[in-house]
Amino acid sequence: MNGIMKTAVDTPTADKRVAVPAAIQGVCVYCGSGKGLNPAYAVAARKLGKALADNGMRLVYGGGSLGLMGEVARATLGGGGKVTGIIPDFLGAREMMLKDVDELIVVENMHVRKQLMFDRADAFVALPGGIGTLEELVEQLTWSQLGRHAKPIVVANIEGFWDPFLNLLEHMKRETFIREGLDVRFNVVDRIEDVVPWILATTEKHASNGAEPQVLKQF
Repeated sequence: MNGIMKTAVDTPTADKRVAVPAAIQGVCVYCGSGKGLNPAYAVAARKLGKALADNGMRLVYGGGSLGLMGEVARATLGGGGKVTGIIPDFLGAREMMLKDVDELIVVENMHVRKQLMFDRADAFVALPGGIGTLEELVEQLTWSQLGRHAKPIVVANIEGFWDPFLNLLEHMKRETFIREGLDVRFNVVDRIEDVVPWILATTEKHASNGAEPQVLKQF
């Protein structure tokens, strides 16, 4: 590790639309600080970390060593990849910050953490997790819905974990709270092996070659 960086960055505002990245360098992964009951969740986290490393993509994540967070980070490092962990100071002990990463940034609050994760990522992936994971995913979906960014968002629906959330979005659309002009656009994959290939297909280089990414979910 290059050392722990402490930052007091003021939270900037996402005040203009960001184009789809021409190349994917950093991928932000949202996931639980626990492993969940289904062993498939940890397996998926490890496979994703290895895939990021194999494709030269930096993992950007919440900086902890526990649960799926630790699984994806260690797998990325084990595959020779780069990892940036961003964690608030007050969570350092609770989530047992992983000091083996090559870049660990300690911030003063959750708002700065989330903004830095956004700034350093070209795409977002949601693995299974709890309320924090859900909140982070929904924030990116909201920003995308409002035209604040166009970065790819992938929901890894391992063993149907996200089905209740997808059903909720369908319910919101039926009740017209998600309406025309406020579409929620993201991709859902059931196989973790499909995450990185789909992210790569969203780059301008791939699109210019006629490989337009398919948005499998639009609410």
